[in-house]
Amino acid sequence: MGERRWPAYCEGIVSPPPASARTRTRHLLDVFTAFLVLGCTSFGGPIAHLGYLHREFVQRRAWLDDATYAQLLAICQFLPGPTSSQMGFAIGLLRAGGAGALAAFAAFTLPSAAILFGFAMLAPSIESGGLSAMVHGLTLVAVIVVAHGVLEMGRRLLPDWRSLLVAVGALVAVLWIDTPWAAALAIGAGGVLGFGFCRGTAVAPGQAAPWRCGRACAGFALAAFLVLFVLALATPADAEPRIVAMAAEFYVSGSMVFGGGHVVLPLLEDAVVRGGWITLQDFLAGYGAAQAVPGPMFSIAAFLGAKIPLAAPAFVGAAVALAALFLPGFLLLLAALPAWRWLSRWPSATRAMAGTHAAVVGVLAAAFCDPVWSEGIRSLSDLAIAVTGYVLLASGRLSTPWIVLGCLASALALHALRV
Repeated sequence: MGERRWPAYCEGIVSPPPASARTRTRHLLDVFTAFLVLGCTSFGGPIAHLGYLHREFVQRRAWLDDATYAQLLAICQFLPGPTSSQMGFAIGLLRAGGAGALAAFAAFTLPSAAILFGFAMLAPSIESGGLSAMVHGLTLVAVIVVAHGVLEMGRRLLPDWRSLLVAVGALVAVLWIDTPWAAALAIGAGGVLGFGFCRGTAVAPGQAAPWRCGRACAGFALAAFLVLFVLALATPADAEPRIVAMAAEFYVSGSMVFGGGHVVLPLLEDAVVRGGWITLQDFLAGYGAAQAVPGPMFSIAAFLGAKIPLAAPAFVGAAVALAALFLPGFLLLLAALPAWRWLSRWPSATRAMAGTHAAVVGVLAAAFCDPVWSEGIRSLSDLAIAVTGYVLLASGRLSTPWIVLGCLASALALHALRV
């Protein structure tokens, strides 16, 4: 039989599924295993995760190209929510549909959520020099991975001096404007500048981008987000914690996060500490543990949900807190993807995309400068480890997991020599 033809009214609403059940299953397993490895090895926070995602799915697996990656990143930067998790959700959606999006989220999040849930149950001491050295070693991994990702994206997405100027402008703006909105503002300004300034820039608009969520799905996602947001705002926060009240607080917090996972911490602190549900000491312990595990910062919800004294088992509180915190960002992403696809069909939009792509490179470069470089490089020995790791990664001699192990071993060795 020939290739299945979809009715005209389905264009932009659904996309043809893979050719066979075997292909769908293989794609789904590929998504799950790839993100599970990343969920176990992606240290360094949300900015580092973007470097990991770029290396794994653009450079290594070629599931999408640089232009499509930059488009997805621009969307996720504009929306509230966990940027790296939204990127993973979108990549899973592209590769294997809705099941792939859920598989990407579960595989990327479960390792860190399980560790933080276990920490909440066992409450071990986290104040040790050895653990501090390990955390610093993981920060060096972030320096290496983000530097590699920024340079590779710059090489592909900055073809001339005009786009380079837009990227530099975005870098300066993000470093100068110290606000969570700076990245979104810089990307928006890059699109405006690109429309009028990058007229001679030939940047590919990206792959065909067969989003597996169209107008109907987008409308449902937007309506669900708004209804749940209104209900969450209307839910009273009682002194005695209840599952519904906790879910509402976490949903509102997840809806208000711009600028990365760290921004959610003051929102959650206001909800669970000032509300009297857990102590400040417990909250800070969870924050410290979240710094030391791979995966998204939003996984701290598993720790907090387990620690809040609910009339339910701890694992139920952890699961509800995780779902409530992540859900609004994913709903908004599903609502935004078809609109972006429609916009990308206009010829004039490719110039704006060229400016957006350039601004994305500048935003990532700014994040590399602060906090990745400023937090990671503290001495000449740190610089030597980072340079060596970068050379080995860029040359293809070592993969990312080996870089992680090497940085951990180097940091622990230096700690042992100083003791």
